[in-house]
Amino acid sequence: MQVERNHPSCPDCNDTGWRLDAVTSAVRRCDCTLEKDVGARLRYARIPVRYQHCSLENYHPQHDSQFAAKGFAEKFVDQFPQVDGGLLFVGSAGVGKTHLSVAILKALVERKAAHGLFYDFRDLLREIQHSWNPVSQSSEIEVLRPVLEIDVLVLDELGANKPTTWVQDTMTHIINSRYNEKKVTIFTSNFPDRESDGSSRGPDAALMRREESLTDRVGARLRSRLYEMCTLVEIVGEDFRKTVRQSSFRFK
Repeated sequence: MQVERNHPSCPDCNDTGWRLDAVTSAVRRCDCTLEKDVGARLRYARIPVRYQHCSLENYHPQHDSQFAAKGFAEKFVDQFPQVDGGLLFVGSAGVGKTHLSVAILKALVERKAAHGLFYDFRDLLREIQHSWNPVSQSSEIEVLRPVLEIDVLVLDELGANKPTTWVQDTMTHIINSRYNEKKVTIFTSNFPDRESDGSSRGPDAALMRREESLTDRVGARLRSRLYEMCTLVEIVGEDFRKTVRQSSFRFK
C-alpha cells in the first residue's frame, strides 16, 4: 500500500521555518514564519488599546504640516531598514503625533518583520522606579533591556516629566544607548522645538515663546543628540480629539 506524503505548505523552506539566501548564502528565517509571528510581535509591542486601531490609512490630515508628516511616515516605512535615524514628532496635543508613531510601528511589524515596542515615557519611568524587588533581586536593567535592544522603539510624550536629575540621567542613558547602537527610535513631544538662542522654529512662533521648549525639558545636550539621531517633524493644527468629540455630540 502506497503511503501518501503531505506536501509542504511552504515550498521555500519545506516547512522548516528557515531558508537559504541565494545571494549571501546565509540561513535566514523564512517569510512564512515571519507572517505567523506578526500577531505575537504586535502583542509584544505593548501598543495601548486606545491606539491599536491607528494606521497610516486612517490618519486623515487637515493641515499642510499633517500632510507632510504623513508623507514622512509613509516614506520612513517604505525605506526601512535603510533609514538614516529615527523621527521626532513635535506639536500640540491632538494633532496626531501618537497616531502616526503607532501607525509606523505597526506597519514595520506587519510589513518589515521588525520587532518593536511602545512606551509612554512617563509609564516607563514609573516601571523603572518600581522595578526593584528585594526578594528576586530584580532591578531596572530588566525593564530597560528590551527598551535598549529592541529594533524600533516609540517613546511617547518625551519631556512630559519634571526634569529632575534622575529623570535627566535616565533619558540620557536610554537615548545615548540607542544612539550608540544605531537603533531606530521614534519620539513624540508636546513641547515646541527651539534653537539654543530661545527663538522658535516653524509656525506659531509668538505662542511658542510663552511656553517651555523641548530643550527646557530635556536639556541642551540631549536635544543636540536628538538632532543627530532623528528627523524633526513639526505638526500643527486643531486638536483631532476635540473636533471628533464635538462633531459626535448631539442633544437629545
